[in-house]
Amino acid sequence: MLNGPPPGASGGCVYGQWKRSVNKPLAHRVALVTLLALDLTLLGSCQTQTTVGLPTTLGLRSVRGGEVAFQDGLPVPSFTYQASRLRLDLAGSWEAELVTFQQEATFLAPPARGDTLTAQAGGRQAPGYDTSGWSRMAIPGSLNPPPGPQSGGAWLRRHFDLGPEWTGSAITLKFGAVNYIADVWLNGTYLGFHEGGSTPFAFEVTNNVLQGQTNLLLVRVDNPAWGSRNDIVPWGLADWWNYGGITQPVWLEGHPDLYVVRADVTPHLDSAEISVVLGNQSNTAANTSLSVSILPAAVTPDNVTDPDPKSQLPADAVPVASDTLDAGQLAPGEVTRSQASFAFASPDLWTPQRPALYLLHITVNQAGAAVDDYWDTFGFRTITVDTGAPKLLLNGEPTYFEGAALHDERAFNPDPSRPAGGPWRDAADVMHSLDNARTVNLTLIRADHHPPNPWLPLLADRLGFALWEEIPLYHYTPETFDIALRRGIAQQMLAEMVLRDMNHPSVLFHGFANESTGQSGRVQAMQTLRDLDRRLDGTRLTGQAAYGFDITDRSSDPLDVAGFTFYYGVFYGGSDVAGQTQQALASLHAIYPKKPIVALEFGHWADSPGGEAAQRAVFQDTWGSLDAARDTMPDGYLGFDIWWSLEDYWTTRPGIQVERFGLFRPDGTRRPVADAVTASFQPGAGAGDRKQIRSGGAGRPLNLRSRSDLFTAYLLYGVLSTFGLLGGILIVMWAFGRRGPRS
Repeated sequence: MLNGPPPGASGGCVYGQWKRSVNKPLAHRVALVTLLALDLTLLGSCQTQTTVGLPTTLGLRSVRGGEVAFQDGLPVPSFTYQASRLRLDLAGSWEAELVTFQQEATFLAPPARGDTLTAQAGGRQAPGYDTSGWSRMAIPGSLNPPPGPQSGGAWLRRHFDLGPEWTGSAITLKFGAVNYIADVWLNGTYLGFHEGGSTPFAFEVTNNVLQGQTNLLLVRVDNPAWGSRNDIVPWGLADWWNYGGITQPVWLEGHPDLYVVRADVTPHLDSAEISVVLGNQSNTAANTSLSVSILPAAVTPDNVTDPDPKSQLPADAVPVASDTLDAGQLAPGEVTRSQASFAFASPDLWTPQRPALYLLHITVNQAGAAVDDYWDTFGFRTITVDTGAPKLLLNGEPTYFEGAALHDERAFNPDPSRPAGGPWRDAADVMHSLDNARTVNLTLIRADHHPPNPWLPLLADRLGFALWEEIPLYHYTPETFDIALRRGIAQQMLAEMVLRDMNHPSVLFHGFANESTGQSGRVQAMQTLRDLDRRLDGTRLTGQAAYGFDITDRSSDPLDVAGFTFYYGVFYGGSDVAGQTQQALASLHAIYPKKPIVALEFGHWADSPGGEAAQRAVFQDTWGSLDAARDTMPDGYLGFDIWWSLEDYWTTRPGIQVERFGLFRPDGTRRPVADAVTASFQPGAGAGDRKQIRSGGAGRPLNLRSRSDLFTAYLLYGVLSTFGLLGGILIVMWAFGRRGPRS
């Protein structure tokens, strides 16, 4: 498993608060930031409850062919839409009973958990239970839209029927995300639980569904209040709305007993390695082969929001590379990994300016017949660091990104004073925000402070936006880092995010923490998460967002980039915004001379017309200093800058409700700073649907056995040559030794 031994319990105290006001003088804002840093240290060791009860549910196992992630006894599947498989979308109107749950029950550990919560369900998992007093709720959705409560729980029920076409299929129940802890029953049987509000999970339910009868799905969801305990993630201070409930889709997927669990692509500039996880859920052994093909893709205005990867396939497309693999015999219940590798002379590379994609098609064959089809998209691209410069290299070329942060929240509202609120529901919600992003020439989006809605990386792939995505270790302290890492919940959240988004070329950066405190403990946390990230993936760059006012911070030592937030003249510093930003950059570069610096936040709120003017001035002063250090300049070292934020958003900060940092007001109108950003940032990204790029090229399969044999031959030749050379030298030395000294 990814967890370690749980820490012990400790005492508790009152949850702190941090307020800011546009009318406060700068000195007061400096004091607020100082108090915030102190609050973080105190709150980390002074929470109302720190008892840790829940173990993590995801772990890594060795199988034939490699390592596979398992969760709740099931190999972690792909959550990509598969049109060739049976699918029943459970979105719509659910029965809902809002409840305040006891924390002792919510955090009760197995094995007592299932029986105890089933007893507490009191028959809600049975079809005859009286729900006449319950309300109805749209799923996906939220239990607590703003400005209502910031936490809470519910019992949620959904009835469904399966048609005769499902007979004989293996069936998986999949959740896109449930915030924060979900317990699930199907037809009265307890399936298990999941912790973490932004990442997917699944249960194998083949033997739990009913054919010819109505099925009943029950979900108990509890979203504890931030600040109530320090073993949840995030644990306390957070600056966005805490949307609880089933916030992403729920669906059933039917597939053959012999099927592709997932397929992970490792892209290079001239090749691609494909790792296919196969599962055999039948009671008999199966001799299996795989047909693996790579095909061109083309994004158009008509298919850009279609969730089906195959929708990107041109009508006349033929494979640009293909191979057939002998996957061997899979025993009953066995899970294996198979590897395919292709060389490409000149593939079309993915960039924000030209987001070329390819299709991966895998067919599982048994006894000469195709039994399963699997589709996904990917892109050829690499993101690396030139430590000698230092510079970011996208596809081997120096690059600089200009971006903004974006919250997973519906923004557009005819009322300009507040966003619509609620988590993104569909592609249209996300496209609204991305349309705003391309009008101000963004190339990079920082996706909130937690793993994004899966529509964001899918559309970023197709439109052409680079992404920084992260896990919600937000304002963490030495103690809360220790709790999260020893529990393993931070590692689980990272693994779930990495596995879900593995094949998205737009995801270039993985972030591990935001504006946290401590040094040695944070360094150890960053090291642990970096090692796991490389074990699972290794094709993205790693980083964190540290405080920009601490120019001695060395906690990014284990990471690929050194990330900081810059609020000189806003939360700290004097009136010389440009000069102090420039000085801070130079100091940080001196600490990290071989690591790109990245600016993960800079900005200012706009609560009034005067605030909008200040917002524009802060952009011009700060961005001017950042731009002068961009790594595409001869002596540059800054990899990107991120404006905070693209749009306004709801917050749990007491006394604020709505954070008005956005380039856009909720009604879609532009603030003056948006014009300054548009004029400053370079255009060209985010237009993949308009450019209608069709990928091409030609590839060939690489015979891994032949390559291994060739490597062995070269190794043997090198060893023998070395020994031969050493032998010759010894013979010469012996011969000269026998001659003795000259007279």
